[in-house]
Amino acid sequence: MSTITQINGVRSVSIPVENQDAALQFYLGTLGFALLRDVPIPNGGRWIEIAPTASIILTLEPAAPNIARGSIGIRFTTDNIDAAHSALLERDVDTDDILRWPGIPAMFAFRDPDGNAFSITATA
Repeated sequence: MSTITQINGVRSVSIPVENQDAALQFYLGTLGFALLRDVPIPNGGRWIEIAPTASIILTLEPAAPNIARGSIGIRFTTDNIDAAHSALLERDVDTDDILRWPGIPAMFAFRDPDGNAFSITATA
């Protein structure tokens, strides 16, 4: 575990999709993945988590207009989302507010110096 930011793993890899229902049908019906979570999110669309095994989670997210097709998001995990958020802010990292949506683990996004975006998600 990182002693600076409390990051202790990768939670999921995000796949931007145009049609969540069609993507879900492909990943579940065609590839045989398991559905872990399918929850409406406040800004539209749904938070869908699927997995081929228990070792990794894939999220099928509505594709945002500012994200290039083929972009994949990486989410790190932490047991202390507030401490991780504070640690990055203290180091002047370009960091968003923590999102706390019902039924979804708390998370926030940040960017590296090259503008690559990552997220940190609470483990619980």
